[in-house]
Amino acid sequence: MHKTLENVLVVMTQGPLDAAPARPNDGITGAWIVFEGIVRMQEDGLDLCALQYTAYEPMAQRVLTEIAADVLERHGLQRIVVEHARGEAPVGSCSFRLSIASAHRKAAIQAMDQFIDRMKQSVPIWKEPVWAAAPA
Repeated sequence: MHKTLENVLVVMTQGPLDAAPARPNDGITGAWIVFEGIVRMQEDGLDLCALQYTAYEPMAQRVLTEIAADVLERHGLQRIVVEHARGEAPVGSCSFRLSIASAHRKAAIQAMDQFIDRMKQSVPIWKEPVWAAAPA
């Protein structure tokens, strides 16, 4: 396996995500940042019960891995872990998590922003609201 791909993990999980992975304790990681996307109780001013995520999973896995590997190399990162829910994620739950290990803070923060922007543009994952009451 290519060295870069050994440092990338992409996981699609049925339902909301569990607790975040433990931070690295390897003596070389200087920054461990974790972004979690949490399902809000409202979207466009309407009350939600949940978000329903669907994906073309083989392509989503491939594209997420490609983006993660590219971002890891561009920013000189140590590790990227990408987790995304599929199926229903209720209000208050975590539906997306991006964890990045890097020697330095600045590279990790820039990489996180770049990864999320690219993911939203090109990964075949869709969300549909599950409304608390039928919209008028």
